[in-house]
Amino acid sequence: MIPLRDSIPRVHTPWATWAIIACNALAFSWTLSLGPQAREVLFHLLGVVPLRFSEPALAAQVGFPPHGQYAFLTYMFLHGGWLHFLANMWTLWIFADNIEDVMGPLRFLCFYVCSGLAALGVHYVFEMHSPVPVVGASGAIAGVMGAYFLLYPHARVTTLVPLFFIPLIFDLPAVIFLGFWFLSQFFSGVAGLVAPGQGGGIAWWAHAGGFVAGAVLLPLFRRPGRCRFCVAPEDDPLRRFPFLRR
Repeated sequence: MIPLRDSIPRVHTPWATWAIIACNALAFSWTLSLGPQAREVLFHLLGVVPLRFSEPALAAQVGFPPHGQYAFLTYMFLHGGWLHFLANMWTLWIFADNIEDVMGPLRFLCFYVCSGLAALGVHYVFEMHSPVPVVGASGAIAGVMGAYFLLYPHARVTTLVPLFFIPLIFDLPAVIFLGFWFLSQFFSGVAGLVAPGQGGGIAWWAHAGGFVAGAVLLPLFRRPGRCRFCVAPEDDPLRRFPFLRR
């Protein structure tokens, strides 16, 4: 399923969202300027190779420099190809402006980075001995989707489903679109545990972990009074936890 647009208008200019997209575009342009071998080296150094941190002695033997924790941040701005880059930036463009609405630019930037770090942490738990570098913004974007799931369940997401050569376009409630997306990532991660090597190179657990992290982090970063289109107060999922509201 491909989201085309959502029904929630933005209230504020999404400066942070635009900045994130611009940084990703600059990083992607840089990787395109490199040859295949240089690009592979870049992904191993600025992406996150779980084995590099779970077995540092082995990583040093194969040539990884020490103290590579900067990769925990830089991996979020690297993409493996045009489809990877465009799909992530399009999804970010659709959902992130409404989340930035309720947080403000600086809080949203912190939220985005924290979601990406949490997504990486979940991936590491399940793939700590993997030699495959993790790159991409999808874990952080999954956090945005998790927050959107809580804030805008009543929204409508215009969705494209390519059925063979026939494009089907219809509106889905956001709670169904995002709920289905999360379950597909979770069960794909489970399938990867049952049949290792069948994950298609996709960090399913990073997606699922980022989604949950975004929902959990939402009350820590949202600012009251910045959103006019969120759930009604009586339907707010956080109303049962007033100590989390800020």
